[in-house]
Amino acid sequence: MITQTQLMAIRAYALQRLAQDHSGHGSDHLERVVQLATRLAQAEKADLPLTVAAAWLHDVIDDKLMADPIQAHQALADELTGLHLTPADQAAIFDIIDHMSFSKSLAGSQTLTLAGQIVQDADRLDAIGAIGIARALYYSGHVGEKIYDPAIAPREHMTKTQYRQEPGTAINHFYEKLFKLEGLMNTPTAQQLAHQRTQVMRDFVAQFKSEWAADDH
Repeated sequence: MITQTQLMAIRAYALQRLAQDHSGHGSDHLERVVQLATRLAQAEKADLPLTVAAAWLHDVIDDKLMADPIQAHQALADELTGLHLTPADQAAIFDIIDHMSFSKSLAGSQTLTLAGQIVQDADRLDAIGAIGIARALYYSGHVGEKIYDPAIAPREHMTKTQYRQEPGTAINHFYEKLFKLEGLMNTPTAQQLAHQRTQVMRDFVAQFKSEWAADDH
């Protein structure tokens, strides 16, 4: 069992690793994902310490955020060993954070434990709704994408390489990923939250396109 002391150290490590983030994956994102994961874990009766640990750590080895993902993976393994997490707990954390990203699912669905499904749901919930809109625009600006270009159609089928490396637009990202997340939620609680948040995004995109065409009334 992961202890409270270990969780506090894990929190500090995650916040330190992402302290300089300017892509929408910083401390505020981590805090919200942990809060959502805690709520879902309690509703689904999952292993709460494991869920919280993975929620804190879910971005610290992400290949879109870390200059050297292999080094980041090893640094986390060293940190968890130094905190005296058992090999089983370490394996459970890596099993979650290595397989939960949307980009990993582009090559086929990933098998996750209940704790992993919950962390994935929490992370995806923070990618949609009003906060999801803000983060999508913020991230697109961070990587130099256009807000919108009607001449660029959303991509229906993408490989991970295309998803990560080919330029898109902020508005297309809603069609390529964000609108799809409601149907990919694992737990009933997340499904309910996702439905409401998705409608917020659909209303926003519809209003955006209306204003873009100067067709709003």
